[in-house]
This record gives sequence, structure tokens and C-alpha cells, in this order.
Amino acid sequence: MESDDNELAEAATNEPIVEVTPGRAMRVAAVLRAKGGDEFAKPGAIIEVKFVKGESLSLTASRLLALMILTAGGDAWEDRPHRMRKADIRRGHKGNERITDMLQELHRTLFAIDDRSWRGKKATTLFSLISRSKEETDEDGGEAGWIEWEFTPDARKLIQASETYAVLNRQAVLGFRSNYALKLYELGALRLHRRQATWRGDMAALRAALGIPPEVYTDFAQLRRKVLEKAKAEIDQLAHFRVEWREIRQGRTVAEIEFRFEPKGAPEVIETVDELDRHSSGRTPRRAGKVDTVVGSTEAAPGRPETFSVPKATSRSIDVDVAFPTGSIRFGAEELYAVGRSQGGGWDVDLIAQAFRAQMGERLVKLRGAKLISAWTGFCEGWVTRRGRA
Repeated sequence: MESDDNELAEAATNEPIVEVTPGRAMRVAAVLRAKGGDEFAKPGAIIEVKFVKGESLSLTASRLLALMILTAGGDAWEDRPHRMRKADIRRGHKGNERITDMLQELHRTLFAIDDRSWRGKKATTLFSLISRSKEETDEDGGEAGWIEWEFTPDARKLIQASETYAVLNRQAVLGFRSNYALKLYELGALRLHRRQATWRGDMAALRAALGIPPEVYTDFAQLRRKVLEKAKAEIDQLAHFRVEWREIRQGRTVAEIEFRFEPKGAPEVIETVDELDRHSSGRTPRRAGKVDTVVGSTEAAPGRPETFSVPKATSRSIDVDVAFPTGSIRFGAEELYAVGRSQGGGWDVDLIAQAFRAQMGERLVKLRGAKLISAWTGFCEGWVTRRGRA
């Protein structure tokens, strides 16, 4: 018996150790978190996860999930707790009951992915995104209070394995007022990063992707007006790309929808960055072109508490005084050159830079820091979308 035990112990010792490493999404998330700023990576596997029929996350819960992923960064796939200050979640709302409601909603919402059973048959796996959470409840905690959570094993598996990701902007995510717009924004950012500028699906796929309950907007005219048009208006204003859609009919019935996502040109990206820095209370009138003034205050409007705070961009990697070089971008502009290499689709970076200078003209002289990076990134993405990869 002792000999058998020794043989088993030896066999266990000699078994190869399989090292689990994070996929590209988590590696990029770690880099962006180290840089600071407002950009963060959300794994494509989490963006494309389907809602169980009849379920979806509210706008506030979707925002909280985005903040959780941003806070966890490149460690989101690890089996350990993550922590966030309540002050980073709420603003102008003295009570904590809304945070409690959002956590409970994340706990009870079920998601679905296509999978295989133990027999190799097609199957559907149902799971939640977070397994447990803690919220400090001391009344004296105030703004110093914290929440703590852990992602479920199924969620961590998806996050760890994801090779695709979308680079999202925190200010944009927290600026959306339509949950459907936020979902479409995430889907568009993911598709553009994959160099796949379109998404096409039938009505069931559309509802699953955006989390539209089956009993809501059963008439397509309503869905177009309440979901698609509102989502497009918000995305065109707040995102680094625009969205259009095409209705594919069978007879008089809309059978499928095809979305097309197109990166904005550099001037439009600058306008978007400016808009994200403005107060949200005037955003709808500005979208409709009814106001010309910029609201400078960052305080919540009286009687309209904001749930989420949107800190200013504080990227440590971008020199606020850096200008776009007049000569080769390869020397003395490492950050800009890195963007061109990663987003330029294999084209010569100096060639793209020459076209960027021609489009921007005199405006390029005053462009600095985060706005310059955003405009240059958007131009590189648009270059590849229009011309394809080199």
C-alpha cells in the first residue's frame, strides 16, 4: 500500500504544470491602466456575451460593470477580489441604496454563451459575472467607503482567454443616457478594432446583442425611433466613430439589420474630445444644434444628481506640450509613432502622417496632448477602414 502511495505521489510530482497566461485583451488592459488616462480595454468575449432572453442590465449597472473592468485592469482574470471607492461610483447622491441596487442587479442577471456539453454536443452555458461582493455599510464611511467584488470562474475564463478587445473611453461610457447606445458603442469599438466595420443579424440577434426585452418595442417603427435613432445620435456625439444602419427586408417586414461603423476624421475627433469635457446637462441641446455656449461647471445640476463621476483625463504618458512633428514621425515622437504602428494597418507611418498634416492644416499647430493623440488615432483607424491593410 505504501509503495502504491509513493508511486501516486511521484506521478503527481512529474505531471507537467500548465501555466495559464492572460490573452491579448488583458495584456492591453494592463498597459492602458499603467498609462492612466480615460481609455481602458474591455474583452471582446464579455462585450459579445448574450443576455438570457428577457433579461438585460440597466444603464447604471452597465456603467458599474464598465468601472469594475476598468478598475481591475489586467488583473480581471485572476482569482482574487477587486476593490473600488464608492466616491468613484456616485456623485451628488448622498445615499448608498443605488449602489446596493446595482450590485444586486449584477448578481442576479444571467448571461449565456454557446458551448459544448461533456458529450461534445452543442450546449448553452448560463452564468453570472460576479460571484460575491461586499459593500461597506458604516454610516461614517461617507466618501471613504469601498466596495469589493470577485468575478465568477466562468467570467474569469472568458476574460483570460479573450484575444480581442475594444478600447473604450471612460468619459464616453459614463456619458451615455441610453443603455442600448452604450451596448452598440461597445460593439462598434470592438468591430473597428478587429477591422470588421459591420455587424449584421436578425431581430433575435439584435435583441440579444443590445439586451432589448422581447416584449419591448415589438413594432419595428418603435424600435427604430426609441432604440436605433437615439443610439446613433449619442454615439455620433460621444464616440470616436459614427454608426449607420441598413434595414434588410423580406417583403414589408424588416428581417435583418446591418450596422456600419466608420471612424471619425481628425477634426471630428477633436470635437468629440471637447464634448466629453463639457457638462452633460447641455448635451442634448448641443446635439440638436440649439445652443452655442459651453457649460463650464462640473457640478451636478440641482435636482438632477449624477450617479457616476467622470474625472478629467490624466494620462501620465502624454506630454501636454508635445506637438505633431514636421519631419519624420519616427524620431522624437515615440507615443505618436506607436499609435501609427498599432493602428495604421501596416502602412508606412510617415505616409499616414503626411495625409494627417494635409487634412488638419493650420489647426495642427495648436493641437497638443490628449486631443492630439485622439485625433491621430482616429485618423489612423479611418485610414485603414478606407484603404484596408497594407
